[in-house]
Amino acid sequence: NWDPEDMTVLANEQVIDGKGWRSGAEVEKRDLTQWFFKISDYADELNTALEGLDNWPAKVRLMQENWIGESRGLQFAFSTTANAPKGHDRIEVYTTRPDTLNGASFVGISPDHPLAKALEADNAELAAFCAECRKGGTTAAEVETAEKMGFNTGITVRHPFDTDHHLPVYIANFILMDYGTGAIFGCPAHDVRDFEFATKYELPIISTFLPTEDADPKVTEAYVPMKTEKVFYNGGFAGEQWQTGEQAIAAAIDFCEAKGIGQGVTKYRLRDWGLSRQRYWGCPIPVVHCDDCGVVPEKKENLPIELPFDVTFDIPGNPLDRHPTWRNTACPSCGKAALRETDTMDTFVDSSWYFARFTSPHADTPTIKEDAEYWMNVDQYIGGIEHAILHLLYSRFFARAMQITGHLPEGAIEPFNALFTQGMVTHEIYETKDERGRPVYHLPEDVTDGKLTDGTEVQITPSAKMSKSKKNVVDPLGIIANYGADTARWFVLSDSPPERDVEWTASGAEAAYKHLNRVHNISTRITEMDKDAKGTGDDDLLRAMHKAIHDVTVGVESFGFNAAIAKLYGFTAVMQKTKAGY
Repeated sequence: NWDPEDMTVLANEQVIDGKGWRSGAEVEKRDLTQWFFKISDYADELNTALEGLDNWPAKVRLMQENWIGESRGLQFAFSTTANAPKGHDRIEVYTTRPDTLNGASFVGISPDHPLAKALEADNAELAAFCAECRKGGTTAAEVETAEKMGFNTGITVRHPFDTDHHLPVYIANFILMDYGTGAIFGCPAHDVRDFEFATKYELPIISTFLPTEDADPKVTEAYVPMKTEKVFYNGGFAGEQWQTGEQAIAAAIDFCEAKGIGQGVTKYRLRDWGLSRQRYWGCPIPVVHCDDCGVVPEKKENLPIELPFDVTFDIPGNPLDRHPTWRNTACPSCGKAALRETDTMDTFVDSSWYFARFTSPHADTPTIKEDAEYWMNVDQYIGGIEHAILHLLYSRFFARAMQITGHLPEGAIEPFNALFTQGMVTHEIYETKDERGRPVYHLPEDVTDGKLTDGTEVQITPSAKMSKSKKNVVDPLGIIANYGADTARWFVLSDSPPERDVEWTASGAEAAYKHLNRVHNISTRITEMDKDAKGTGDDDLLRAMHKAIHDVTVGVESFGFNAAIAKLYGFTAVMQKTKAGY
């Protein structure tokens, strides 16, 4: 994932809607040699351990579960027939729906599949198609909504249940290389994308199951029931005719294993963490490139590798590549002249273990295990939901790795006991396009009734995360000048539960300001009253006060700040009915 604006690689988690999480630029696909953390080795453990995180929000656990993406399916291979390049006599496929194999009408491969790349060399039209596909988005949502396009390779494969039945092989833009094997079999009757593709290219649509025994087998749209729903299977290989999808999938795997067609396997969507970044900021990757020895780890006594301070940023790209001396070093193995790695680590590496460093901040070593054992775990973590599949997942991985290296005790394998995800203060974004179609953002004060001062209409995005680059940040100094700091704090806490986003509006701030003025006026009047005189409503007021103290305390201790403030609004109303409120 190449960000052309930041001129660096991004991890899959940092590509949001096909754009770089920081720059917002359209992400491109490039082949680069990079460094990775093998987080995929921990996929099963990270997934299983989510069940024990009882004090984490269910939505965060679900987001991590979906990102890790455990699935049970069948791994098998189609054998190719004619026209396949040498060395490509098989196409490996992983499917989570082997119960639909009887309905296969084509095989699809990713534009980045080894077979597609082998065919590109001798077919300019095919190569152009693959290049166009690589410009598309890489997220599931983008692939889902994009127009389905394919290129018939002219190659066919044998169906594993009937070797006399051949299926055409297409390169398809909706198949991603980084999931499964980069190849699928298409069953249009029971997959929406396959149905759209088969309809476009006039491929057969064959039902493998129906909602009822006497249902019309003619397919006008993909029939995709829940796996827990019982349906009527046409083919006998899946066992009983009336089965749930889950039962039929298990039966299909057993059938294929017994016939030697394939093997039931568990796979994960989680990919290794690409940590190489082609930029200056970030920890240097401590390896050296030697012509004689190859890639060599730096000696431990030479760590940490420090970045140079005399770099220039006048040219796009990584300034470490252009530095006159920093790259030059001696090979740790043979002592000959060698070059340092100029890629730096993703900055999420640093944020993945800072909590462990806090247990011994003055130590000369990364951590002191005894101190970590005393202080860990983090009792309460407060952070944004946007970190669910980035920082929070990486930190869980790092804690396991640091336990193996001896930097953390066994009890810290899950570093955060409890998690609270606060919302963000949001504001509208005002956007136009330049002559090249790129977004241009405008300050709120430059927009009136949806138009700029020159009459140009703007596109308004409501309730967006505040961002300096998108010019929708509310200046706190302006708020303080108009209303005071207490008003800003009061409005943010009072508008909605803290786990939800709150949209900053002038009317909301004004309402908070008026309430605080009422409180101030009541307080002022109380100081002027005769403190020795007992009023007829004093007992009621005392009861209301103690109830407010109780309710506010409960609200604050449970992070229900808006509920606590609502109780204070109520108590203010009670106060206003006293002499102090007149």
